[in-house]
Amino acid sequence: MTRIIIARHGETDWNVGEVFRGRLDVGLNETGLAQAEALGQHLADFSPEAVYSSPLKRALDTAGAVASHHSLKVSIAGGLVDFNYGTWQGLTHQEVKERYAELYHRWLTGPHLVTMPDGESLDDVAERARQVVETVVACHEGTVVLVSHRVVNKVLICSLLGLDNSHFWNIRQDVAGMTVFEYEDGRFTLTRHNDTSHLGQVRKHALSDF
Repeated sequence: MTRIIIARHGETDWNVGEVFRGRLDVGLNETGLAQAEALGQHLADFSPEAVYSSPLKRALDTAGAVASHHSLKVSIAGGLVDFNYGTWQGLTHQEVKERYAELYHRWLTGPHLVTMPDGESLDDVAERARQVVETVVACHEGTVVLVSHRVVNKVLICSLLGLDNSHFWNIRQDVAGMTVFEYEDGRFTLTRHNDTSHLGQVRKHALSDF
């Protein structure tokens, strides 16, 4: 059996300010660093044998906090890089709503039908993230941690549950939250979702699904 822990990076100032991040390399803020450490301490109980991360700093620093408890090196997985929002990257939520009103409406009502201008689609994300998981289950039989981003994790969770991307808004994963699947006999079984119990002592903002 392989246990896959899908973790989201800790908080950034752009999460708090509701700025679309995508491929822009935004680092963790003070709260995010504390969340990453809390996640790392919590995952020590799971004895991971490998930690994979998106190449972006906010994910790498979160993954590093996990790996440090086991003298592991973080393996960079390009397939876990954040969603390419294209022209939305660096814009606030309100700016996107005003400048791209029609596309924004489609994003909220039919995200699986949207390809971002100069960016990608959720199907693109599903294909590359699922390839990472397929590599992991072929190479590991213990616990593996994948540290990535909101959109990527939501899409990957849908995929492992056998859901298409029209269900994107039915899944939520908060900053530094973790979702656990067990893989055995060709089947992924969800055993825990959006667990943030380890963040109880860490100050955090009340963030929306952003």
